[in-house]
Order: sequence, then C-alpha cells, then structure tokens
Amino acid sequence: MRVALDTQPGGASPNEDWVAGTPTLAVVLDGLSTAGLDTGCRHGVPWYVAHLGSQLVSALADPDTSVTAGLAEALERVAALHPECDLGNPGTPSATVAILRERLGFLDHLVLADSPVVLEGAGGFTVHTDLRVDGVLPELRAEVERYETHTADHREALRRLVTEQRQIRNTPTGYWVAASSGQAAAHALVGSTPAEDVRAAAVLSDGASRLVTEYGMATWSEVFTTLRSGGPQELIATVRKVEATDPTGRRWPRYKSGDDAAVAFCQW
Repeated sequence: MRVALDTQPGGASPNEDWVAGTPTLAVVLDGLSTAGLDTGCRHGVPWYVAHLGSQLVSALADPDTSVTAGLAEALERVAALHPECDLGNPGTPSATVAILRERLGFLDHLVLADSPVVLEGAGGFTVHTDLRVDGVLPELRAEVERYETHTADHREALRRLVTEQRQIRNTPTGYWVAASSGQAAAHALVGSTPAEDVRAAAVLSDGASRLVTEYGMATWSEVFTTLRSGGPQELIATVRKVEATDPTGRRWPRYKSGDDAAVAFCQW
C-alpha cells in the first residue's frame, strides 16, 4: 500500500489534525474543538492527537492485534502518559478516529465519529463514517449556524454547544470519540473489505471531506481524480479555495471559516 499524506491548519491556531501512513496502515485523527473551555489537561489537543496517533501506529504494528483492540490499547497508553491531568474532566482532550489497515488480503476500517474512510471499487465509492454526533443537540447546532463566523454571537453559541456536548460525550445517550478511556474503542464502527475489490482509498478528517459532504462542491469521483493528479495537498488547497468564497459562513454555515484538514490517500 502506497500512502500519500498531508495535513494543514484551518487558520492561525495550531493544527489539531494528525495523519500517518505505513505500507499497511493509514490513520487520521481530528482533535475536537475546546471552544476555549477548560479541559483539565495542561498538554492540549495537538499533544493529545500526536501521542494517540503514535501509539496507534505502534499498537497496530502487530498484525494479530485488531483495529478495535489497537485503539483501546493506544487510548490506555496515552492516558498513562499524563496521570497528573484531570482525565475525568468531560472536556478532556479528544478526537475522531479513522483507520484503514491492510491485513491478510482484507482492508479493515475503523471510524469513531465523523472522519470518513472512502473506498473506490469497480462499482463506485463506499463511504464509512460515524455520524452519531449529528443526531444530538440539533437546536444548539442550529443556533451556531445562524451566526456568521468570527462574530461574538457565533463564539458564544459555539461555547454553549460544546458545553452541552461534553455532558453526553462518550455516554449511551450521546456519541463516542477517542478520549481518556479505552472503552470508547468498543463503540467504533468497524468492517472489512476484500483488498482485491478496492482500487484506491482515502482517509480524511471532516475538514477535507466537507468539500463533498458539507459544501457539495465535488463528487467522490472528482475528489479521487484530484488525489491522483495532485495528491492530498491539492485536495486541501481546493477546499481552501472554496472556503475563501464564503469566509463568514453565510453560504455554508459552519463552526469555523476554515477547519484543520488531513488526508491519507492509499493506492496499490
């Protein structure tokens, strides 16, 4: 498996996405926004995704370890790296997870929250994603989207949304992300596809996939054409050009004018 990678911040703040690839593995993590709220952790989201990502690559180097077990192991390892922090804080650093792994003639995928794994086959495209977060707190989400980005009303609405999301994050009535407990891995969506049925694959954070899913400015076929011609860097540049036409989020209401983006493009 040949993996091409890129990740870019969405603005002036540090990049909270993370991406890595090996001949058998592609991983994308998308750190969740804290909206300026306390996390109980002195390290921050970029530290968290960097350490979770490296621990995932390490855990999944063993071909006998399943993607679910590898994620659980990585989560526990990262928690053990900062026991002095308040890991019980509902806002503890957390992230979405998207994994594609080649093993024994199959491609195993794992998604936890809304970073997708997209497979290109002879019959078209299959998108594996976890959209459970979209079903919670719809009124607060709509309130955020009423305001233009970079306004005080938008920032306050986003803080209210994130505050309430934290109360149901990683609970049976809410949605699941990678945070401080390995238990979240059991709630990831997983599956396997025969490798011979896949021509290429993309693992993306939602900052990149939104070109299709949120903005509707490309099809998956066009995304894969861009990835083949210019790689992940060109795809992210395309997203930025689209966002630049709507800097305040009037056409496409969103949490940020530009979100961090990460892409791993896999070919055989």
